[in-house]
Amino acid sequence: MNTSRTDSPEIEPLMVDRAYALIRHDILTCTLAPGAAVSESLLADRYGFGKAPIRAALSRLKQEQLVHSSPRRSYVVTPITLRDVHELYELRLVLEPACCKLAAGKVDATHLAQLDAICKLGYTPGDPESTLRFLDANQRFHLTVAQATGNRRLMKMLAQVLDEMTRVMHIGLGQRNRTTEMQHEHESLLEALQSGDGNRARDLCEAQIIASRDMVINAILSSPELLNTPIG
Repeated sequence: MNTSRTDSPEIEPLMVDRAYALIRHDILTCTLAPGAAVSESLLADRYGFGKAPIRAALSRLKQEQLVHSSPRRSYVVTPITLRDVHELYELRLVLEPACCKLAAGKVDATHLAQLDAICKLGYTPGDPESTLRFLDANQRFHLTVAQATGNRRLMKMLAQVLDEMTRVMHIGLGQRNRTTEMQHEHESLLEALQSGDGNRARDLCEAQIIASRDMVINAILSSPELLNTPIG
């Protein structure tokens, strides 16, 4: 990690990229909690960078809507609300079952099995790093299915939704270990995709998304910290 604290007008792009990656990682894993107030000074001290690369990194994160500026508190990590959860899952329910139906009979079963094997390694609830690795493999599994549709725009839209859902999934998976359940979900979906049964693949995908949504909503409702987070 670069420990330079100089605030020269000329910011090294690599330093900005590194600061951006570190802050983004901690936001996605909820290490920087939804609704947390942060400032350039606080983040500079936390990550060992000067304020200039932190400022540039925050500008990028603001464009991604992972932080927003606050007159009183400098920046706030964007809260996660029940409305956010419902909107993301509604969009995923539109996109992903359609992907599964279109991809049936076209998937690279070997590659999907390799990604599923990574998912089977599981994760430790409360361990952000193992959860992030698990979610990364899970996301690649679903995007590999989307890629098999041959529709680049559809895949791009789903990738954006799944990326936005990373924080949401961290909260849901933190309640209990769902490795075994998700393993069975992948296996049944892969079987339908391999057999070319588009309707079954679509229906399985839809049921799995609904189960995931319910898990996340239950996690948020049982978390006083998230329910009491001020918005705006």
